[in-house]
Amino acid sequence: MNIRRHDLAQLDKAGRTALLGRVQQADTSDIGDVVAAVVDAVRTEGDAALVRYTAQFDGVDLDPAALRVSEAEFDAAQTAVPADVKAAIQTAVANIRHHHEAQVPRADWMQETTPGVISGERYTPIASTGLYVPRGKGSFPSVMAMLAVPASLAGVPVIAVCTPPGPSGEVDAASLYAARLSGIDTVYRVGGAQAIAALAYGTESLPKVEKIVGPGNRYVTHAKRLVYGQVNPGPPAGPSEAIILADDSADPLTVAHELLVEAEHGPDSAAVLVTTSSALADEVTRVLPDLVAALPEQRRAFVQTVLAGFGGIVVAPTLDDAIAFCNDWAPEHLHAIVTDSLGVLHRLQHAGEVLLGPHASIAYGNYVIGLNAILPTGGFARGYSCVGVDDFIKRSSFAYLTAAGARGLGPAAATLADYEGFPAHAAAARHALARAEQG
Repeated sequence: MNIRRHDLAQLDKAGRTALLGRVQQADTSDIGDVVAAVVDAVRTEGDAALVRYTAQFDGVDLDPAALRVSEAEFDAAQTAVPADVKAAIQTAVANIRHHHEAQVPRADWMQETTPGVISGERYTPIASTGLYVPRGKGSFPSVMAMLAVPASLAGVPVIAVCTPPGPSGEVDAASLYAARLSGIDTVYRVGGAQAIAALAYGTESLPKVEKIVGPGNRYVTHAKRLVYGQVNPGPPAGPSEAIILADDSADPLTVAHELLVEAEHGPDSAAVLVTTSSALADEVTRVLPDLVAALPEQRRAFVQTVLAGFGGIVVAPTLDDAIAFCNDWAPEHLHAIVTDSLGVLHRLQHAGEVLLGPHASIAYGNYVIGLNAILPTGGFARGYSCVGVDDFIKRSSFAYLTAAGARGLGPAAATLADYEGFPAHAAAARHALARAEQG
């Protein structure tokens, strides 16, 4: 089994830069024309285009009246989902809700900046949002919960979920169960670029929304770029990726299992062990083939591609060097299995999430800890955050001035307006100042 391995101390600048690379979904030259045609058709034809592209791309013939999942289907899902799966979803939703409730801000705040000048901000939910739940390589009730719970907690009045239909036109029952448990009852069986276009422009059946949040493939990602300006396309979330940061205290079998969690998502994923121990790297290399061989054929193929491509093992001379590399790489998931896991937390600056200690498996984080698993990928963790309640809330600033406050600020406002060449601004400032001076 081919596992890419690098000695960090031996890499020159070009080699290190190459090692930091992985699929960015930036090159869409091979799909750009297709996605642009889909977006334009949905914009102009509405539901008719959705039905046509669902037949073309998903192999499912739909009546426009059936785009929205019915109440009967939601009800049927409650009985179709096995009891153990329902119990697991209940655990996940409860913990996701508990974690995200702490993110809900107070309604407003205010302060007196100078005598007679009150300034502040108020928080209100965005007017509407579209949540995208993919289905390309499986069904994702966990993604449904990760998106639906914070949107519901934020109080967004219009929440529409889009998810691709299965072979018979059905929406995954577990995802419908998770949606209802999370407070969502509006789900549409449409996916891909056509779903993004529908949410951006609206159709006869789907509402136009202000923001779209959720992960997706290259087609979904490129469609979001095309509708930017028409709608807020939300944070970037591309192919799955993880770094396992480990020293010689780590158990090799635990590290090997963790390395495979994100690697099994798909051939464009990335999973990297960054370790200070050559002995650990050797032992992980030894135990990995048996773990990979036990996977189903498709997942096994994904993992083999990842570990020989965008994944593998990086051996660093010191923990400082290993942490610096992790910060440069800026992973979606970072699992630290080192002697003092809590002690390194403040040094790990750029990661979508940081899981600490050998017991905090990425698999736990993806499902049941309560952290949001919709995270920035492709190095975007340097500038973006994990999805949370704040993705569905906006801030409005406000101010109140007494006459004394206006008298204190008026001269400065008029002076700056004169300097910048805005006579109407200057006149308004002097008028307000004159009124304030009169009492």
